[in-house]
Amino acid sequence: MALYLLALLMNAFSFSPQEKDPPSRPNIVLIFADDLGWSDIGAYGSEVETPNLDWLATNGVRFTQMYNTSKCNPSRAALMTGLYAQQVGYEATYQQPLKNAATLGEVLKSAGYRTLWAGKHHGADHPMDRGFDRYYGLMEGASNHFNPGPKRENEPQPAQKRPDRPFYDDRTLMQPYSPPSDYYSTDYFTKYALKWLDEYQEEKNPFFLYLAYTAPHDPLMAWPEDIAKYKGKYSEGYEVIRQRRFEKQKSLKLIPENAILTKPTHVPWVSLSDSLKKIEAQKMEVYAAMIDRMDQKIGEIIQKLREQGKLEQTVFIFLADNGASGEVVTLPGNGKIGSVGQWTSLGEDWANVGNTPLRFFKNYSYEGGIKTPLIISWPSGLGHRNEINPFPAHLIDIMPTLAELAGATYPKMVKGKAVLPAAGESLLPALRMEKTARQQPIFWEWSVGRAIRKGDWKLVAHGKNSPWELYDLASDPFETENLAEKLPQLVTEMDKLFQAWKNQVSTN
Repeated sequence: MALYLLALLMNAFSFSPQEKDPPSRPNIVLIFADDLGWSDIGAYGSEVETPNLDWLATNGVRFTQMYNTSKCNPSRAALMTGLYAQQVGYEATYQQPLKNAATLGEVLKSAGYRTLWAGKHHGADHPMDRGFDRYYGLMEGASNHFNPGPKRENEPQPAQKRPDRPFYDDRTLMQPYSPPSDYYSTDYFTKYALKWLDEYQEEKNPFFLYLAYTAPHDPLMAWPEDIAKYKGKYSEGYEVIRQRRFEKQKSLKLIPENAILTKPTHVPWVSLSDSLKKIEAQKMEVYAAMIDRMDQKIGEIIQKLREQGKLEQTVFIFLADNGASGEVVTLPGNGKIGSVGQWTSLGEDWANVGNTPLRFFKNYSYEGGIKTPLIISWPSGLGHRNEINPFPAHLIDIMPTLAELAGATYPKMVKGKAVLPAAGESLLPALRMEKTARQQPIFWEWSVGRAIRKGDWKLVAHGKNSPWELYDLASDPFETENLAEKLPQLVTEMDKLFQAWKNQVSTN
């Protein structure tokens, strides 16, 4: 009930689109990476070259406590609707239409925005039926980055879970998708975005561009020239890279200077054979190249807007759907890591490095599974440069944040059906330092993981019958000291809040 009342109050920030002139409302570019670890970009500690994301961070705000849901499709549902995945029917599967919800496309389109979506969907609704003017991309989950369709002439058999992943170009279904020889997912998602920016360049109303990259989700595949940049950079192994990232995070003031690096979950690098070390280093070279390529393409979007004279009127938001992934897919292939013919996964050991210094990875409700980098950059409109913000935030906050930026009214009805009010809260007060503490708890439940955060206290468990663990994130942000036995009353109180939330969302 408390969350529902809070969401009702969130409508108070809404403005009619007629109350603001178009120039006062920014263009919005929302970029969503796939299976990206908390430390995988330069601005969050990585050695991977991400100059464009670093530029956005330098000219914006980095959040240190931004959360997702630990899994692709519930994260995408929460981002798109401002509701928990459980409220829209996406707590377990994505193969049905969203319920109870308005989408970002519908809300921003109602405020006069041109709405554009390139990339991954992982849902059943066609984006153009839910408020988007244009769509190009993959409707489901992972696919071959070079060729998601049938084998092409003079190429190896593409490594695929299946060759008939549905792609759309607007309303044209391509199933299977037979892409041209220069196809690479990151390149083509960006290509369509750039084409639309040119097509609608003269429009006076602002645009909303949602870029949902599938990088760096497996299969690990990248262009040879990008891989070559990282040749030999990971031969020192997990421990060395993780320690360097940790020290860089300290220098960037993302974590306290006196922080101690947590015990790793990866195996010791010295325990690997020479041949296995070579394979592991190659995997990370390709993974880094995928992130690098994504950053290059983000740079092309920035440059396009600069050339069009629109950069200063554009807010960029960058984040990811879950922590680095330890999932491993085993499929037959040609054995050439990084190529069209080989499906390679990152694995738990490098995922532990990707999420430095956090515990665990994708699918877990520990910090390594649910934390994402968040960069918000609009210096001419928000006035922030190179700031670090510790406000606890969640994907459900993106809808109210963008609605406030756009001066949009959140609807009570969509297509004749009542919708729930957004469950999150706008992050603009936190950006303006008008609010430093979150009033309402944040909740998670995916698969056998579950958690609740109230203030700085976090209750978390992994496993159907696993007991709750309790952490004080103010003094123990990396979840190293379980206080459940010392504070049983607090565990009981927070468990009651979790059960009340679960009962509420299950009745929606």
